[in-house]
Formats: sequence, structure tokens, C-alpha cells
Amino acid sequence: MTDLRRTDFGRIDLRREASDIIAELEALRAADAPTHGGRVLSYVYDSGVAELDELAGAAARLVQPVNGLDPTTFTSVAAMEAAVVGFARSVFGGDDDVVGSVTSGGTESCLLAVKSARDAWRAARLGTPRVPRIVAPVTVHAAFHKAAHYFGLELDLAPVDPATGVPALAEIEDRLGDDVALVVVSAPSYPFASLDPVADVAAMTSPRGIALHVDACIGGFALAFWPDRLPTWDFSVPGVTSLSADLHKYGYAPKGVSVLLTRGRDRQRHQYFATTGWPGYPVVNPTMTGSKPAGPLAAAWAIVEALGEPGFAELTGRAARATAALRSCVERIEGLRVVGSPVGPLLAVATDESLPVERRVDPHHWADAARASGWHLQLQPGLIQSDGSRLPHTTHLTVTPVTEAVVPELAAALDAAADAVRGVPPVDGAVVAAGLSAALPGGAEALEAAAVMLDSDSAAGLLRAAGLLGGDAASDGDGGTAGGAGALPDRMAPVLALVEALPGPLTERLLVELLARVVEPPRL
Repeated sequence: MTDLRRTDFGRIDLRREASDIIAELEALRAADAPTHGGRVLSYVYDSGVAELDELAGAAARLVQPVNGLDPTTFTSVAAMEAAVVGFARSVFGGDDDVVGSVTSGGTESCLLAVKSARDAWRAARLGTPRVPRIVAPVTVHAAFHKAAHYFGLELDLAPVDPATGVPALAEIEDRLGDDVALVVVSAPSYPFASLDPVADVAAMTSPRGIALHVDACIGGFALAFWPDRLPTWDFSVPGVTSLSADLHKYGYAPKGVSVLLTRGRDRQRHQYFATTGWPGYPVVNPTMTGSKPAGPLAAAWAIVEALGEPGFAELTGRAARATAALRSCVERIEGLRVVGSPVGPLLAVATDESLPVERRVDPHHWADAARASGWHLQLQPGLIQSDGSRLPHTTHLTVTPVTEAVVPELAAALDAAADAVRGVPPVDGAVVAAGLSAALPGGAEALEAAAVMLDSDSAAGLLRAAGLLGGDAASDGDGGTAGGAGALPDRMAPVLALVEALPGPLTERLLVELLARVVEPPRL
């Protein structure tokens, strides 16, 4: 009997042998930062349980041909999404009025939360010419900057306490008005791991009928099982309208899969796009994408089914113990301090400015020194807030369950890195920027003007002057860049100092050029 599920139409002549292709991919991967073992304290979320990786891979492979576009055709998608959303709703304190969707990641979840808020705001104010606002602390994730840009809202950022990363409630309340479509708070924030005062903000927004979104993308699936008692921050707070949380972070699923939960079906339907205005099939999309892979969803579903709440609690316990150990380690290092009172499995580290300069440790030099010994920490720039106060430049550490196994080795490396750079002054961004301005005819004035208009070749020239694009290896001699030739330098402290010193629009333009050049193919 013929197996109708798969038909073999015969062999095709391949341009390259599969084994050679896989060998090349393995060589490319060998140049990546390690995704397992706890040496990268950002971007990757290693459970330390090999069986979970194997299960996720097997589940994703099983649905590899499936198109998540249509769950009425591929009913496995509907079943898995319902199960994942149901699990998330349960652990985040939701009831039957809370519904949701699985998305491709935290950014998409945040974008959709903003779209829903904008459309609901507009529906209640038909014909108004006003531009709605999003109100949030300055520590809110950059995804909300993108959402405001994409969907035509104004982003009104409230300053936070530089010592703690927490916004003053008065700064939020003073910004509330009828033109506010959404207030966003974080649980916790990415830069400083501060838990915003969700219940207090809800007490201000709910009586005014203003929607409140909790961005729990990075830590939500950890905070839900955190061993310490926390202030209420999820749907157990009545005024919370929506919540985002990533399963590819502390849900330990592969990239990219997140959930967006919304209180109220009518509100959640604003998230959808639907049209019958073309001669093809009716299009109904709950998320930004049309066709989409089912693999990340299947992997997340399989991990949720395997772990259940007890498994998540156990893995979170490991991350919590590792976080406490690393925090104690940093607090013992002369010249450094932990910013504020971080909540969950992440923290930020700044210079202890109460000490004499010769005993201080610059967190960016510290991160560079740790990287030289094989540990990848994430550098974060300082920022001048709207009230004139300055948020310190910091180094960010994301802690995962596997970190518990490497804490002694990591702590020793962090101690040694601090000893190596103690007393070394921070990089002076103004000096770096002055050197960069010399690459432009007209010097500093031309550099300032470049923030307004900069073409691709000029931007690439500035990047090369800053050492952010390879020299001869990166250039084809005619302003072009070989694919993959753009490489960051070994030391990132000067780069972050440049980010702080240059005008924001210029920095952003240069970063766009850098990322674009890195993935350009070689010229023909």
C-alpha cells in the first residue's frame, strides 16, 4: 500500500554533498559565541538539560513542513497554541476572560499589544485627529520605540531613579490624559532588572480607563516561579490589560516564540488583521506574519508538556540560586556595585563611585576583560534622561539554570577581570568622537551635520575610521564591503563610549550601516 503522506519522486542531483554543507555550517558555528554552558550571559537561555534540547528539536522537526498560517488546515497548530496560551494564562494569574496568541518573539508581542491599544483607542474616539501616546518608564524595552514608530504613536518616556531604575509614580501620573492609548510597565526591566510598581500604576490607569500592558518578555516565565515573594505584577492585578512573555527565554524553547495575553476577547480582536478585498483566499492573521513556521511553537509546547509547573519551578530555582551567588560575588568586588534591587534572574553592574577613582572598576573595561577570558557579558551605555539626570553605563548579566554549575569558575573570572582593570578610567567618548570627526572634511561640524544626512559609503567610512569595519579585508576597493567582513573589535568599551558621545541619530545611522554591511554578499 502506498504511503500517501510522503512520495519519493526520485533522487535529485545536488550541487554539493550534504556532508560537506553540514561540515561548513559546523565551521561557521564554531566561530559563534557558545550557546550552551553558561559562558554567554545574554541572548541565550540554557536550561542545562540536554533532554529538553533534544525534545524541542524532535518536536520542531516533526512539524517542519507545517504552515502556521491556517490552524483550520493544520489543526495541530490550533491544539498546541491553545495549550501553550492556557499554560501561560494559568501561571500569570489569568481567568477565562484572558485570551492570547503565540508570536514569533517579544518584539512581535509588544508590537501587537501597541496595535491593539491604538485601535481600541481610535475605536472609542472615531474621527479624532489626535495622535495617541504611549507612556512608559525610560527603561521600557526598545520594542516599544519600534511600535511607536511603526504604528504612529508618540512615546512619552518617564525618567527613573538612576540609583534603582524604578520610576516615580508621579512621573507616570503627570503624563496621563485622554490621549494616552497605553501605559507600559516592565516585570522586570531589561536594563536594570527593576520590577516596576505594576499594582500602583494600575491603580492610576484603571479608573481613567487607560490600558496597562506588562512587558514580562525577558523574565515573566521566571518570575512566575520565583522562590521569593514578589509584589503582584501579572493578571492578578485587576487593572492589567495585557501581558507579554517569551517562551524562548525562561520557557527554554528555541527562538523564536512568545505569548501575548489580553484581558477581554473584544479588545484582543483589535490585534487581528483580516481582509477579503482581494481575489485570493480570505486572510485572517492574529499576528504580524502570514505564513509562519510551526517549529518554535511545537518546541515550546513540548517543553511545557514535559516540565509542567514543577519542572519550571525547579529550573527557576537553579537560576535564582545562581543569581544570588553572582550578586554576592559582584557586591564583594571592590569598585563595582549592583544597580538597585534587581528582581529575577538578571542584574546590572555599575561603577561604585563612592570610592576613590584609583579603586573604581569601570563596568565596560570589566566586561572586556571577562570576554578576553571567555565570558561574554553585555555592555550597556549610559543615558541622559529628560529631567537631566544620567543613568550610569553598566554591564548586564542574564543568569540561566546552567549558570549554577559554573558559578565558581565565573566568579573567579569576574574577580580577576576586576583586578585587571581597577583604577583604569572609563573611555572618554568625547576623545573617541573627536578622532572620528577627523575622518570627515570639516571635522566636528561635519560630524554633527552627518546626523541629519549620511549616505551609505560615508557611513562605512566613519565605521572604518572607528575600527568597526575591517580594513582591506572588508573593502573591495570601491566602497564595497565583503560579506561578513564587518567585525567588532576585541574591546567594546570604546564602542559604547562612542555610542554615548555621538548624537543619537548619527549613532543609529552608523549602527544600521554596520549591521547592513555585515550581511552583504561580496560584490560580483
